[in-house]
This record gives sequence, C-alpha cells and structure tokens, in this order.
Amino acid sequence: MAVPAKPPIRQMAMVFDLNKCLGCQTCTVACKTLWTDTPGMDGMWWNIVNTMPGLGTPRDVFSHGGGYKNGKPVPGRFPSQADFGEAWDFDYEAVLASGSERGEHLQPREAGGTSPKWGPNWDEDLGGGEYPNSYFFYLQQVCANCSKPACLEACPRTAIYRREEDGIILIDEERCHGYRFCAEACPYKRVYFNQKRAIAQKCISCYPRLEAGVAPACVRQCPGRVRHLDFVDNKDGHIYKLVKKWKVALPLRPDFGVEPNVYYVPPMSPLAFNEQGEFDESESRIPIDYLREMFGKGVDAALDTLQVEREKVAAGKKSELMDILIARDWNDLLGPFTGNPATIERPPARTP
Repeated sequence: MAVPAKPPIRQMAMVFDLNKCLGCQTCTVACKTLWTDTPGMDGMWWNIVNTMPGLGTPRDVFSHGGGYKNGKPVPGRFPSQADFGEAWDFDYEAVLASGSERGEHLQPREAGGTSPKWGPNWDEDLGGGEYPNSYFFYLQQVCANCSKPACLEACPRTAIYRREEDGIILIDEERCHGYRFCAEACPYKRVYFNQKRAIAQKCISCYPRLEAGVAPACVRQCPGRVRHLDFVDNKDGHIYKLVKKWKVALPLRPDFGVEPNVYYVPPMSPLAFNEQGEFDESESRIPIDYLREMFGKGVDAALDTLQVEREKVAAGKKSELMDILIARDWNDLLGPFTGNPATIERPPARTP
C-alpha cells in the first residue's frame, strides 16, 4: 500500500534562471565526478542540462508517464538503456597508436562495439523553429524533491523516504530490491537503475554537503550564477521572493501533479521576424504555447513581470527582482549554505 510522504519541518528548494544558463555542463561534471564514479553508475547523470525544445534525457523524457492526474497515479514505464544512452568508450588505441598520417579520430562506441544512436545531450543546441525564428534554451534537471513524490508512493519496499529536516527525497539502498516502480512513477525520469547492484539511484541533493553548511556541487560550481538555493519559508531568501513574492519562478510541467521543489525562471525571448524581415511586436520567437506546456499558465504573467522590471532598470530605476537575478555577490545564491567545501572532512579514498 502506498505511503504518502510526511511533510518536512522545512523544505529546501532551488530556482534555476533559464535566462542565464550557458549550457557549459560545469554543473553536470561537478555532480558526475563527485557522486557517480562507482560500478554501475557510468551512464548516470544525476544532473543534466538539455537543449529545449529537444528530446531530453532519457529520450522523449516527458512522454514516459508517471506522476498524477486529477489526484490519481498515471501509469509510467521505465526507459530502456538505449533511451538513456550507454556510457561510451572510445578506440584510443586505433588513434593514438596509428600515428597522425592515417588521419584517424576518436569514434564513440557502445559496449558491443557498435556506434551509438542516442545518448545524453544527443540533440544539444539543435533547438526548434525555422530560420530566421530559430530558438532554443537550456533546461537543467536534478531530483525535484517533490512535495507529492510519486517515486516514494510507488515503492513497495518503503525504501524511499523524505528527510524531515529539509524535504530531500532519498533511497535506502539496503531496502531497495530494484523493482524500478519508482523510476516508472517519476514523471521527470530522474531515477536511474544500477544494473550491477540491482538498485535504484538518484540525485541526493548533496545532503552530506548541506549538513556541513556547504551548497550542492552543481549550485556552487555554476559559472553563470543560474542556481538559487534556500528554504522556501525564508521570507528574506531568494527562493521565497522568486516563487512566492514575485511569482517569476515556476514548476516544470505542473500538470504532472507531483509539486516539485525545483523552480524555473522561464526564458525571455526576442521578438519574431515577420515575412518582411521586421520584428513582429505581437509574437515572441519562443512560442508561448510551448512555454505554457513546460511551465504552466503562470508563465505569461511571469514573463510580463520580468519585462517590466528589466525596463525599469534600463530606465535607471531600482528593481529588487533584477538585483536578485543578477546576483552580483555569488554567495547570495547559496542561502544559508555558504560554507567552503575545502573545509569538509573527506572520507578515506575508495579502493577498487
């Protein structure tokens, strides 16, 4: 029987500003090198940045079901390894040992030696629309630590739990039997399956760092100052102001019904060109219907607010909202987690 998630004392949340992301994947690499370097985790990307509109990671990420509709669970399916993409290898010997005269270059290959047909960020920077109205933006995804976590309620082993102190969703690997119902239930498909260990694994929001007062690696390493972190109930913090006060940070695919605690400042768009090659004052380059699908009906008001506040600053006036989003001091992005990661006591190095 499904066990609903108990509300935490406080809820930690993040806001990602899609207008500032560089698509550099520094956050992805920071997470990868810190958490997914043990057997069976080669193809896992707990943090991923995909180009939108695109197919995402795994392929067709939002079409695999899961979540809720009208309060009832939506059947989902677990994406195949081909949908996620394997961890590729490269024929280094053929290139490095052959000499430059052969003109060989590194070619990716899957475990069976075949050429890959899909992988994370396979469609990076492809975007949508037609020239001259082409467009794209980068979408960052981690575990959203949902307030109505479908993964938790789908687990028959009660192996998934919600931390009382901050609302982070974690998997008890000792209880997990690898049924993958959690992965099927997550509408964002942020749960991976470790085939070597036969357990489910996912983003843990860097909770050991949080306990030491240090922000998650993906937040702290972001060079674009995209990621804001804090508790939702801190009325002086960025999260509360962006989500509750200014209402410019919105949940991803709110129609999934899981009430995520990762929010997005939607991408602003230049005006579209008309047939005469002039700006069309009535139409933006990113279709508003697509943004409504991604971020809900509140996206119209959010974009209007962003535009008004941006014009205010351009006119020489002050704007609290723009000051928050510009984040001149990067420490302001971190909420109470401004500790230096160099001060964290590290465990002994793992041996193979």
